Amino acid sequence: MKFENLKMPDKGDRVVVGMSGGVDSTMTALLLKEKGCIVTGVTMALWKEGELDFPENAVFHDSCYGPGEKLDIEECRKFCAEHDIPYHVIDVSGEYKVQVLDYFKKEYRSGRTPNPCIRCNRFIKFGALLAGIKSLGIEYDYFCTGHYASVVRGDGNIASQYGEGAVQNENAEKRPAQIAIAMDSTKDQAYFLYRIPSDVLEKVRFPLGTHTKKEVFQMAGERNLEAAKREESQDFIPPEMLDALFSDRPSVPGDIIDMDGKVLGKHRGIEHYTIGQRRGLGVSAKEPLYVAAIDKEKNLVVLGKDSDLFCAGLIADDLVWPADYNPECSFKAMVKIRLASRPVSATIEPYSAEDGEELCGKAVKVTFDEPQRAVAPGQSVVFYRDGITSGGGIILRAIK
Repeated sequence: MKFENLKMPDKGDRVVVGMSGGVDSTMTALLLKEKGCIVTGVTMALWKEGELDFPENAVFHDSCYGPGEKLDIEECRKFCAEHDIPYHVIDVSGEYKVQVLDYFKKEYRSGRTPNPCIRCNRFIKFGALLAGIKSLGIEYDYFCTGHYASVVRGDGNIASQYGEGAVQNENAEKRPAQIAIAMDSTKDQAYFLYRIPSDVLEKVRFPLGTHTKKEVFQMAGERNLEAAKREESQDFIPPEMLDALFSDRPSVPGDIIDMDGKVLGKHRGIEHYTIGQRRGLGVSAKEPLYVAAIDKEKNLVVLGKDSDLFCAGLIADDLVWPADYNPECSFKAMVKIRLASRPVSATIEPYSAEDGEELCGKAVKVTFDEPQRAVAPGQSVVFYRDGITSGGGIILRAIK
């Protein structure tokens, strides 16, 4: 199947740009302004003063969530004023607390490893923020951000992307908007965007998807943008703030054991650990040990050797598909089990719950062509066919 990029904003089009103060979103707004688009800048306010207590000497490294948000907003406001761009700040902190922060804490306390950026994109940046734009009465033809990805459409129906075994239903004939990976594979963010509904994507565009990060910095430098001097944003919440985030209730210490059940030490609470972790375990051994499993029911952190981290596959539920079309068949795809992992070949097939197993909606079994390391429940597995996101879900468990 062939895919084409959806039409980009052109001269005279009304465009709202989600801005963070960083070089990517700032450059996006300026490129569209130079193109003759009618640009409006918006920033989502996430941080609520006094909500968390954290050390005064904490360093936040340009985190997208934190008290540094005030400076980001002022930089956006200054840039927009200098370039005659209307600018608005939309408070989505309430929705962010429920959809991202509370979710983040609940997942970690369940022994899982959530991805807050994916959650934020689905419910906040391309959800609550768009609702806020609408509530202000701002009309637009396109909503653009500085993500490195593209929005495309195939020349055939969605069912044909999964082969002859794909189920035929009311959604099978649709040709939805889908996310394609960016030209700059080192900065590709398609993984973060896979849960955005197809109908929302119809008016979403990513003008930087055909540029490399190096080109963006070069263009920003040529225009003497202050944003070009900033460091890139890091994790949504820095390590210095984690203790403050989990301070709403005491951690429950427990045993750290090896694969044979031998007690090696004590952990400070399972929310402070994740699959594959090596540093900060507080145990000594003759060879490197890693977190191989987390048992919430028994409050255990299980350590193993590197070889113990490899898995044959995984079970994923809470699935999303382009056009809400679940092919309900077996198909091959490239998959990613975390942002930093390389795509690997796998077989995806429908999965039925085992006795006593609870699923969030329908589920799939993903079998890797080659075993993969550190499959972490709570993270996302995303499916790609020909560089196009064709579905994904939340990892329920690994298959050893």
